[in-house]
Amino acid sequence: MSVLVTGGAGFIGSVVVDQLRVRGERVVVLDDLSRGHRDQLDADVPLYQAPVGDAATVRRIIDEHSVDTCIHFAGLIAVGESVKNPGLYWRRNVGESIILFETLADADVENVVFSSSAAVYGDPIELPIREDHPRKPTSPYGNTKMVMELVLEDLSAASPLRAVSLRYFNAAGATDRRRERHDPETHLIPLALRAAANGTPMKIFGTDYPTPDGTAIRDYIHVSDLGAAHLLAIEYLRCGEPTTAVNLGVGHGASVREVIATAESVTGIQINVEEMPRRAGDPAELVAAADTARMVLGWTPEITALADIIASAWHWEQRP
Repeated sequence: MSVLVTGGAGFIGSVVVDQLRVRGERVVVLDDLSRGHRDQLDADVPLYQAPVGDAATVRRIIDEHSVDTCIHFAGLIAVGESVKNPGLYWRRNVGESIILFETLADADVENVVFSSSAAVYGDPIELPIREDHPRKPTSPYGNTKMVMELVLEDLSAASPLRAVSLRYFNAAGATDRRRERHDPETHLIPLALRAAANGTPMKIFGTDYPTPDGTAIRDYIHVSDLGAAHLLAIEYLRCGEPTTAVNLGVGHGASVREVIATAESVTGIQINVEEMPRRAGDPAELVAAADTARMVLGWTPEITALADIIASAWHWEQRP
């Protein structure tokens, strides 16, 4: 049996591919490489370059590699981009994903781990955010993630397919082998480190949020801990457990200004900041209640200090 990893040439996907292979799993990757990178994968990892909505290719992969589990990373992830171009996000994140999931169900692939997002919650009513919090996204990106959770819930009711939707808070950091390589880069920590390395100013979007220092607060989780949760989700599904959704976060947040200050401490370099208006669709604060992941999956993050998360990414910035 094999694990199909869609978007496996991306940041989180490539980390999880490495972790699966260390565990002895057979892995096959489907990625159109529009946002991923072939060199994020070892040369001996089978890669099919096609969109996830290519049903014929998905079915061929399932048959050729005896796929019993799919981890679905492939998709677009930038809130700001989704506000400017919502049609693109609905086509890629919803239209193509529905074809993927229907093809998996038709081929009797029963186990799906889905990369969802804390963006499904929108502006939180209470903090920290629990999984039963209402889903009221504030961006097209969040809408697409919520809709795909609903699709998986409906498919689970109508077929043997079962799914774990992992609601990421903010993935960050790097492993010894993999780092963030988004183009364009929109994530705060790599932007801060790039500003430190290059001496260029970085933009802060929103300084008038109802938070202690006026900047948005997020819950940062190290990518290796995030990856470990996917392996535990596979074990959960292979034991026949039901469809569910689980938050992935450390349970405490840091503001944009706190992240920049920590990056300055880690690098020893002052970062120049340019203050900008808020971006549409960005909630003021997103912090996870993470106890469900511990109880349901047996997952506990190991790298929880913001300085350690940032230091792992800074290690890559210093490489020649």
